[in-house]
Amino acid sequence: MNWSPPTLADVLRAKASIAPYLRPTPTLERPSLDAVLGCRAYVKCENLNPTGAFKVRGGINLLSTLDDEQKARGVLAASTGNHAQSVAYAARLFGIRAMIYMPEAANPMKVAATRAFGAEVVLHGRDFDEARRAADARARQEGMRYVHSADEPLLIAGVGTYALELFEVAPDLDVLFVPVGGGSGVLGAAVVARAVNPKTKVIGVQAEGAPAVYLSWKAGHRVVTDEVSTFAEGLATREPFDLPLQLLPKLVDEIMLVSDAELEAAIRLLLETTSQVAEGAGAAAVAGAYQRRGELEGKSVGLILSGGNLGMATLKRILEV
Repeated sequence: MNWSPPTLADVLRAKASIAPYLRPTPTLERPSLDAVLGCRAYVKCENLNPTGAFKVRGGINLLSTLDDEQKARGVLAASTGNHAQSVAYAARLFGIRAMIYMPEAANPMKVAATRAFGAEVVLHGRDFDEARRAADARARQEGMRYVHSADEPLLIAGVGTYALELFEVAPDLDVLFVPVGGGSGVLGAAVVARAVNPKTKVIGVQAEGAPAVYLSWKAGHRVVTDEVSTFAEGLATREPFDLPLQLLPKLVDEIMLVSDAELEAAIRLLLETTSQVAEGAGAAAVAGAYQRRGELEGKSVGLILSGGNLGMATLKRILEV
């Protein structure tokens, strides 16, 4: 399918749709973080959204557009956690039935949070991609609206609103680092950057143990990996999605990889310098900036802290170094 990329006008419409339900998240500046990275860093704290992650913006924007028949049928999604909470939260706002397929090994905290928002959770498959295929089949069978985690222009426009808020604070960003799992977040950020400040370099950051989007971006065609190996479930995708594959080469300057050790170090750095807790995916932007810190001297750098849903056991392990 050929999609048209969302435009700045779409993001502005999404901002108006989301405004009654979400407050803007803060952008933090900390000299201690600047000193480590060698730049002027702006940390966009999407971990402070009601679901603990950026995706809720897209969920609210998309579900707000459903007609009465679609609302009556309900919505269905697949997720490792943050997209699940996004759809569940938005469905509760609008009184819509929500069913979410999650991998059998999904983060228990994210499963519990999704259920707490009122969604029915089905645990299925060894990873996100197996859960996603089962969810798609179930949605077709029951006539529910399947809400894809990335192949949704309205979702991308919705999550792009965090970049609007960031550019209001820092309009002259030289570089913007964004985590890459499915790709909705980096696409939303890139749509805004291209319109507001085309000089901003947009860099997506993916886990070494889940490099499908990176490999596809480098090869110029879809590359599917057999497995993923990363504690950052928000980055754990074996197969890139159609819409990001189509749009990433047009909108994003670069995609880079970071190791799990670098993600863990970035979690510690964020906690030390900003007092913010990031999950593995949420720390990816900072991990990317730290890896590239030699190139950032004197620059203005945006860092998307995309989520903070980190289990206590994982946080304890990361801090005990």
